[in-house]
Amino acid sequence: MTIKKPVTINSSCKSGVCIPSYVAMALSGLLGGVSMFLFIIFLYTGLPGQMDLGLNQQTILFFDTLLCALFFFQHSLMIRKGFRKWLSGLIPQDYIGAFYSIFSGLFLLILMLFWQKSTSIQVEFDGMLNLLMRALFFLGIICFYISSRCLKQFDPFGIREIVSHVKGKTSKGSSFTVRGTYQWVRHPLYFFCLLMIWSQVSVTTDRLLFNGLWTLWIIIGTFLEERDLIAAFGDEYRNYQRTVPMLIPYKWFPWKHKQQ
Repeated sequence: MTIKKPVTINSSCKSGVCIPSYVAMALSGLLGGVSMFLFIIFLYTGLPGQMDLGLNQQTILFFDTLLCALFFFQHSLMIRKGFRKWLSGLIPQDYIGAFYSIFSGLFLLILMLFWQKSTSIQVEFDGMLNLLMRALFFLGIICFYISSRCLKQFDPFGIREIVSHVKGKTSKGSSFTVRGTYQWVRHPLYFFCLLMIWSQVSVTTDRLLFNGLWTLWIIIGTFLEERDLIAAFGDEYRNYQRTVPMLIPYKWFPWKHKQQ
């Protein structure tokens, strides 16, 4: 029986300098950060087709569905504990976040590059409704950022973990805390993603397809994440579940009232 040992990525580190580690951080920041920035523009401009493949309307919708499915599969597979446990047998645990960010960024760029435009249905909002939808979009961006700051250990690109690894520090375990927007809804990042996705002033056939698929995926992902959080925090999270809405913030400070 052959036992695989994790690849020692920081074997060339001397005096805190580790070229492979900096390469991993640079790739994660580049692919993860740039793809996230372009995705915001991608949503705001109404998913314009960047590469016209000359497909008919029916084939376009099928092709766009495949692009979404490809991203969903990669994203959902790599975030599961089973896959991360397997991957930790190949690379150090502290590099898994960056590895995930690199591949998520790559697959998101593929989706945006090859997305095909379909205008068999096209509705344009103008006037005050246009301004309202644009305001909701930017509100979603601002609140998404605020919500991410509520998570002290939020590290979307896995860079903080690598820095700790290079410095020889041990990553701190996660703890259950409720602050900021998490007092209104259990998954504010997902809620504000949905707000950005649906606050579009130009609704086309491909946009409706995109919105529907991503909404379904986010809802399914929320239920799967709930299961992981219960496994991690037990009764603490079950109590939080009973008090605070999962995805739609329809109560006024439910968690604050619970604590009183």
